[in-house]
Amino acid sequence: MDIKRILILGGGTTGWLAANHLGKALEHRQDVTITLVESPDIPIIGVGEGTVPAIRQSLKRFGISESEFIRQCDVTFKQSIKFVNWMDKGRDGAENFYHHLFDMPSPLGEDLTQHWQANRQQAYGDLVSPQHKVCEAGRAPKRITHSEYEGALGYAYHLNAAKFAKLLADNAIRRFNVEHIKANVCEVMLKDNGEIASLETDNRGSISADFYIDCSGFESLLIDKTLKVPFVDKSHQLFADKAIAVQVPIGEEEAIPPYTLATAHQAGWIWDIALTHRRGVGFVYSSKYMDDATALKKLSHYLGQDVAQYQYRVLPMKLGYRREFLHKNCLALGLAQGFLEPLEATSILLTDFAAGYIANRLPKDSEALALLAEQFNRVMTYAWERVVEFIKMHYCLSDRSDSAFWVDNRDPATIPCELNSRLKLWRDHAPIRQDFFSKFEVFDLENYLYVLYGMHYPTNTQVASEQQREAWQVQGKQIANLAEHLVNELPAHRDLLEKIAKYGMQRC
Repeated sequence: MDIKRILILGGGTTGWLAANHLGKALEHRQDVTITLVESPDIPIIGVGEGTVPAIRQSLKRFGISESEFIRQCDVTFKQSIKFVNWMDKGRDGAENFYHHLFDMPSPLGEDLTQHWQANRQQAYGDLVSPQHKVCEAGRAPKRITHSEYEGALGYAYHLNAAKFAKLLADNAIRRFNVEHIKANVCEVMLKDNGEIASLETDNRGSISADFYIDCSGFESLLIDKTLKVPFVDKSHQLFADKAIAVQVPIGEEEAIPPYTLATAHQAGWIWDIALTHRRGVGFVYSSKYMDDATALKKLSHYLGQDVAQYQYRVLPMKLGYRREFLHKNCLALGLAQGFLEPLEATSILLTDFAAGYIANRLPKDSEALALLAEQFNRVMTYAWERVVEFIKMHYCLSDRSDSAFWVDNRDPATIPCELNSRLKLWRDHAPIRQDFFSKFEVFDLENYLYVLYGMHYPTNTQVASEQQREAWQVQGKQIANLAEHLVNELPAHRDLLEKIAKYGMQRC
């Protein structure tokens, strides 16, 4: 059977990202139709307000103007995740922190990791990248004269998830002729072979397609409730299974940090994302180590005000992923595919990755779809496992000992085998590009370097020649000079956002 009718169940960021990826990939296929069915009664969860740099390529590919995106979605720039108090060092009252930066480390050619290991007199990120000082100075990653999606430094975005979904929807409908139906699904009908035959709706009757994409969020109406694809639970490795999310207004004159704040606490961590007029704050914690009342009290302490004065949500988090992501004639994306705590903005990252992959490989018929499923499921399982390992690394490298939560995170029984092997390897040698051999590493060498050595991982110092040490010192000074130049030349973050709102940027 030829695949000519594609139906996406669910809107939000996930559904409309999928619609844009498919619409762009199939824009020359006049014989293929894309329909998105969205319930008018289910609100967008709206927690995933952080992105990673890869989203820039997707938005540019969709034909979305960066200026309009920034204007319409309350966007701010994100150059880093600043991890605060993830280590015991400085627990005498001094704050400890490091940046997981978005610009490449050691940009001038020499890998300065060994140079840092030899003295460790400054933060790893500060030594290897000018972006550390740019972030600490509250500067933007670009100037108003930069073209759209270009900048002096690497960057992603913070955004209003509901407004982002609307922007994506408008683009998919206008540019790629995606049909948008608002209806509730009452029943899912199956064929004799177990494939999905149709969706029975409350106001549009029966809607059928050849290929279905489940973007129904935690409901997982197709992949879970209908097709019964098993769930791979990861709660034995990642403990944080709840979050309290709240939005707090900020003044129009307040400085906007150009990074996400991730502040560790007794049983988890707190995200703090500043948009132009509000902060999105989430208290992530493990219900095994902290009850809801204590979590609310600690979030109020962090905010310096009673969280009860705002509308807040307590979100349970079922951590893990589907054993199969592409099953029969159904693909799961977003929260229907799986969920991990929002450290490192993995939800939108994995959705964008998977949607782009399937859009560019969508077969013409069901026979080829069955062949793709085996490869796609293998690739996505590999990607999810690597993400689990990367998130776990933040916890198991911490030397915090103020609670059982942190101590238990270092229990070898909770550390994935592949991560454990890599950490043992990196005791004697710093990571190199060849350690990340797959094209499907969601987090790569640079991400590991920033986190490993931001958390002072004790790799043994290697012997270097005098000539090599001199070359490192020269480039270290050049990076410091470049940092000083960028801090002086780049605009304050809020100032740039206000200029973009008024004038826009140059189109590519």
